[in-house]
Amino acid sequence: MAEIVLFHHAGGLTDGVRSFAQQLRDAGHTVHTPDLFEGRTFADVTDGVAFAQAAGEGTFARRAAAVVADLRTDVVYGGMSMGIARATECVLERPGARGAFFLYGAVDPAWWDATWPADVPSQAHVTEDDPWREPEAEEAYLAAVAGGELFAYPDGGHLFAEPGHPDHDARTASLATQRVLDLLARLSR
Repeated sequence: MAEIVLFHHAGGLTDGVRSFAQQLRDAGHTVHTPDLFEGRTFADVTDGVAFAQAAGEGTFARRAAAVVADLRTDVVYGGMSMGIARATECVLERPGARGAFFLYGAVDPAWWDATWPADVPSQAHVTEDDPWREPEAEEAYLAAVAGGELFAYPDGGHLFAEPGHPDHDARTASLATQRVLDLLARLSR
């Protein structure tokens, strides 16, 4: 089974993030859920983004690096929205990653002046009507990540897999979760 580091979205380490991580644990995987916001959570994504911007990108990059420093390098990195940047940094800066998955967006490795490792499979999951969606980043992700998969769903908002959130869509969440579990199963062979 896979060992996973799952970085939360701008809402913080919410019950919904914990619920998603538990689904992965229930499938037999080990999942670390670092709290980069140190206990703060936000019901509104905009408030979480404002908090993150005030603290500065470097703050969260340092916290994420500290979290993974003592872990083995052959892990899978998962990121949810804002957490995608942290997961991507780990793949790019810690050789040996087994794979990556991104919920609520995708990023271009060139933002870090880096090249995605050819042997690291990845998936990105978005919804077509997400107001935070960045199609240019998705195109760059597909161009830069060999074999990268992008799944765009017709239903749900930004946090479509977050139970209890107004954006949640049970059908889309279930399909995305199954696709992540399928990726993890392939990586666990």
